[in-house]
Amino acid sequence: MKIYFAPLEGITGYVYRNAFHSFYTGADKYFIPFISPNQNRVLSPREIRDILPAHNQGMYAVPQILTNRAEYFLWTAEELEEKYGYQEVNLNLGCPSRTVVSKGKGAGFLAKPEELDAFFREVFENIRIKVSVKTRAGMDSPNEFYHLMEIFNKYPIHELIIHPRIQKDYYNNTPELKVFSHAVSESRIPLCYNGDIFTPEDYRMLKTKFPETDRIMLGRGLLMNPALAEEIKEEVKAEAGPEINIETDAGERTDLKRLKAFHDRLYHDYSLVMSGDRNVLFKMKEFWAYAGNLFPEREKLLKRIKKASRLCDYEQMVRELLAI
Repeated sequence: MKIYFAPLEGITGYVYRNAFHSFYTGADKYFIPFISPNQNRVLSPREIRDILPAHNQGMYAVPQILTNRAEYFLWTAEELEEKYGYQEVNLNLGCPSRTVVSKGKGAGFLAKPEELDAFFREVFENIRIKVSVKTRAGMDSPNEFYHLMEIFNKYPIHELIIHPRIQKDYYNNTPELKVFSHAVSESRIPLCYNGDIFTPEDYRMLKTKFPETDRIMLGRGLLMNPALAEEIKEEVKAEAGPEINIETDAGERTDLKRLKAFHDRLYHDYSLVMSGDRNVLFKMKEFWAYAGNLFPEREKLLKRIKKASRLCDYEQMVRELLAI
């Protein structure tokens, strides 16, 4: 089972990825939050920092591109290949943000299947490196996916990562598994499932329904439990039986000592690259908005952390939360 770390805009940048990768295993690929090219054909300083090889050492990182213009996609892919050595890029057809969708990008591009088909035709006539695609089921209805799958099947897409929700769902409602079932039966492309895998039990349910599935993408589940990929790899090892050796270095499950080390590294690194207590506090409160799920009995303390306005107060409350 291959496990991928989803690109979460504003959260899983290189600071987070490096801190996570230092303390947790199990992620086979890390997808870098999207680059959004424009007519200027210049990567922003933030985008460059995120894709620099020096900021992605020891991990298989895949930059994601958000655009509906084939020429912009091709320029960005060439830049990533020639200047930074990347051999795979990912097209974002999943972002549900209204701002993005209103421009016909991300999930908004799915509403224009003929234009998407023309986009792929031009890209695959000129691209030199691998192209994977992360998609939703459609804009307004999961029934849109059946035609979209026909388009995807026409091209040599390296991997198709399917989040079986429509744009209007955002991250609500239940994933439309019938969409993924259709892909499993019809796709000529290697498939990866993405959506609502928060526990090893969720993985087992998915695997029971789709035993052919050999790769999954985790997003919010890894933010809530950084050891989730390791725990799923342990499930895979148990399924394989004692006679088969699957290499994994899971170590201990999420425990206070390792979580504290991860938190401290993240806090330190954000303090180095961000100016002002407010900005650092914002990033760390964002961290606890997810990781706080590991402490359901400490709701009052987590609320105090959320309201902290000074780093010294924040540090004291985290020491209390993570007392070992």
